Amino acid sequence: MSRLSRCIGALKRTLLAPSREPRTLSIAVSSEAPAAVSSVAPAAVSSVAPGVAPRVASRLVSGLVLSAMLVSAKVAAHDVAGSLDAIGSDTMAELMLRWGEQFEEQRPGVRLQLQVAGSASAPPALIAGTTLLGPMSRPMQEDESAAFIERHGYAPTPVVVGKDALVVVVNRHNPLSRLSRAELDAIFSDTLACGASESIERWQQLGLEHPGGTIHLYGRNAVSGTHGLFRRRALCDGEFKVSVMVSAGSAAVVAAVGDDPAGIGYAGLNHLNADVKAVAIGNAEDGILPRRQSLRSGGYPLSRDLLIYVNRPPEGELPDVERAFLDMVLSPSGQRVVKELGFVALPPSVLAAQRHALGLAELPRDGP
Repeated sequence: MSRLSRCIGALKRTLLAPSREPRTLSIAVSSEAPAAVSSVAPAAVSSVAPGVAPRVASRLVSGLVLSAMLVSAKVAAHDVAGSLDAIGSDTMAELMLRWGEQFEEQRPGVRLQLQVAGSASAPPALIAGTTLLGPMSRPMQEDESAAFIERHGYAPTPVVVGKDALVVVVNRHNPLSRLSRAELDAIFSDTLACGASESIERWQQLGLEHPGGTIHLYGRNAVSGTHGLFRRRALCDGEFKVSVMVSAGSAAVVAAVGDDPAGIGYAGLNHLNADVKAVAIGNAEDGILPRRQSLRSGGYPLSRDLLIYVNRPPEGELPDVERAFLDMVLSPSGQRVVKELGFVALPPSVLAAQRHALGLAELPRDGP
C-alpha cells in the first residue's frame, strides 16, 4: 500500500470515528508524499461532529483527499523537503526557532534541527561538515576561519541577518547614566588595555554615593559570542577580572543585575527589561545609547551584526533547503521576526547586498 493510500485511509478513519469534540486535521506533506494525519481540537472541520451523516463525511473525505493529492503534486514539483541543521549561537536561539517555525509553515516537508551551545560551537561544526549553517553573534576569529579554509579549501560565507548590540546594564535604581570606554574597561578588567590608570572596584570611584561599596560584576561564559565580543570591544582585547560572575545566557545576567542594586553587567539588547537600565557609552559630550538609529549607523560602539556562517563553495550552489531558508530569512517576513524579537532589521541596502552575495533574487523596492 502506498503512502498516499495510507494517508487517505487515515483521513477516513479520523473523520468517521466517533468524537465528542469537533476536530481539525493537520496534514504534513513533503516532496515525496503526504506524511501524516493527526486530529486536534478545536474546529475548522467543525461539521464533523457526533452524529454526522456518513454521506456528508464521505463527501468531505473525498474533497480532502483530492486536496491532499493536489498539494502533494504541487510540493513534489516545486517544494523542498528534508532536515535543516544549524549549530551555534544561544543569543540567536529564539530568532532561529521563530524562523524555523515560519519556514516549516511554508515548507511542511522541512524540519529544523537546532543546537544552541554558543557561537564558539558553530566553527567546529562547520569545519567538520556537521552543518552548513552556523549562527553566530560575533565574527569568526582568524584561527577559526583558517581552520575552515584548511579543511575545505575556501572561506566560510558570512551572512548578516540582523543587527544587535551589547548593552551595559545597571539596576534600575542606580543613578549611573554614562561610562567612558576606559571606565568600562577598568570596571570589568585588570589589564586596563583601554588606557585607564587604575582599576575601578567601588562605586565611589565613579563619583556615586549610591549604591555604595564594591561593584558586583555579571557577564557571560567563555563559549558565548557575547563574551568574546565584549572582551574585544569593551576591554580592548584585555582579560576579564576573575570576580565576574558568569551566566550561560543574557537573560540570567539581566535578572541578576535587576536583583542586585550594586550590580553591573552586559547583555544582548533584546533581553532588557524594566528591572535594569542601559548605560550610555562614550565621553560626557558624546555618550551613546543603543537606539535603532545608532545601531543601523554603527555609531553605538558595542553594536554588532547577527550572522549565519554558511559552508558554500565559491562556484557552487547551496542545497535547496538551506537556500530556501536563507531566502526567507532575508525577506520582509524574515526581517519582521528580527524586529518582533527586539533586534534591528537590516537596512534595505544591506539586505540587498546579502541576497546578492548568495545569488538570491532581488526584492521589490519597497522591501522590509
